[in-house]
Amino acid sequence: MARTNDASKTIPEVATELWELTTSYAKQETLDPLKGLWRYLSYGLAGSLLLGIGAVVLLLSGLRALQTETGTAFTGNLSWIPYLIMVLVALMLLALATWRITKRKGPGL
Repeated sequence: MARTNDASKTIPEVATELWELTTSYAKQETLDPLKGLWRYLSYGLAGSLLLGIGAVVLLLSGLRALQTETGTAFTGNLSWIPYLIMVLVALMLLALATWRITKRKGPGL
């Protein structure tokens, strides 16, 4: 871009250039990082949704396996035990996830 003599510019021209410079800077420093943040959040939300669906399917398959593959061990008055086992497994998975999310980093990390 060719540089022009600043003394020959009028006040409205300088004000217009200042406005354009300010708006382009604001877009560069706000909108571009927000676009990157949106991409990061969308991948995170999609991943957590898929992970949640997978965990539910695995828990249901574990329940079904306990109900069908254990023979007569969990029949009659004991038919509630597979549900209790799967609730405990789900709580352990939830506790593990919470522990890993809130784990504090040590000094220097």
